[in-house]
Amino acid sequence: MQINGHTGFTGLLGSPVAHSISPMMHNEAFRLLNLNYVYLCFDVGAEDLKTAVEGLKTLGVLGFNCTMPDKNRMCELADKLSPAAEIMGSVNTVLNENGVLTGYNTDGIGYMRSVKDAGYDIIGKNMTLLGAGGCATAIATQAALDGVSEIRIFSRKSRFWDRACHLTDTLNKKTNSKVSLYEFQDESALKQSLDTSDILTNATSVGMAPDIGQTPIPDTSLFHEGLIVSDAIYNPRETLLLKQAKECGCKIFNGMYMLLYQGAEAFRIWTGQEMPVEAIKEKYFQ
Repeated sequence: MQINGHTGFTGLLGSPVAHSISPMMHNEAFRLLNLNYVYLCFDVGAEDLKTAVEGLKTLGVLGFNCTMPDKNRMCELADKLSPAAEIMGSVNTVLNENGVLTGYNTDGIGYMRSVKDAGYDIIGKNMTLLGAGGCATAIATQAALDGVSEIRIFSRKSRFWDRACHLTDTLNKKTNSKVSLYEFQDESALKQSLDTSDILTNATSVGMAPDIGQTPIPDTSLFHEGLIVSDAIYNPRETLLLKQAKECGCKIFNGMYMLLYQGAEAFRIWTGQEMPVEAIKEKYFQ
C-alpha cells in the first residue's frame, strides 16, 4: 500500500483501541483489493465522541467503526439507523455519504455468518442464548431478523435485565421470531429450552481468559447429541463450555469468526466490495 494525496481513510473510535485487530484486517483487505484507503485507530471516549465525529465528517472519512464505550452514544449522533441498530440502540459501523451518517450494527451479522461458516443452518430453528449484554443483544436481534424461529434468552437479573425485557418485547413486535426471557437460575426452564434447541450460544464472558476454569453450564447432563454449542469467546479458542460439550457429542465452534465477519460486513458497507475473508483468515485467524 502506498499512501498518496488521494488516499481515503476509515478507522475505529473507542477506548481502549490499541489492542484491536481491525487495522490489520482492513488494511490487508484494502491492499489485496488495491483500494486506496487506510484504517486507523483513535482513542476516543463517549464524552468526546460528538467532537470526533464532526471532525471525521469534515475530513470526509469513508466511514468508521465504534467500539466501547461509544456504541450507544453513536446512535444519537447518526442521521439514520439500520433496522438492527435501531432495535439494539447500538452502532458499531458508520457510513458517511456526503455528510449523512448512517449507523449500522454488524456484530449480529458477524455471528450469523460464523454459524454458516461452521457449516450450520439455524434459520427456522430454535436457539438458547445465554446473556443480555451487548453481544447477546446483537446476536438475538440479528437471529430474529434473519428468521431463527424461537430464541430463549437466559440472563441473571443484572443491570442488563430491563434492557433485555425491552429487547424481548421489541423483537416479538418487529420480527416473526418468538423471543422469551428467563432468569438464568431457572434450571427447569433451561433444561426444557436445551432439550428443544438446535443451538446453544454463550454470549456471556464466563470462561474467558484468564478465568478459563469457569463455564455457564456446569451440568453437562443438559447437553444432548445433535446440539450445536457456540461460544462468542475466542480466548481461549476452546472454552470449558466447548470442551465439555464436545465430550458429550455436541458440535462446537468459537467466536473467532464472529470477529472476522462483523469486520467483513463493515468493509462491504463502506466499499461495496466483499472482504477477501479466506486470505484474512489465513493471515490473522490461524
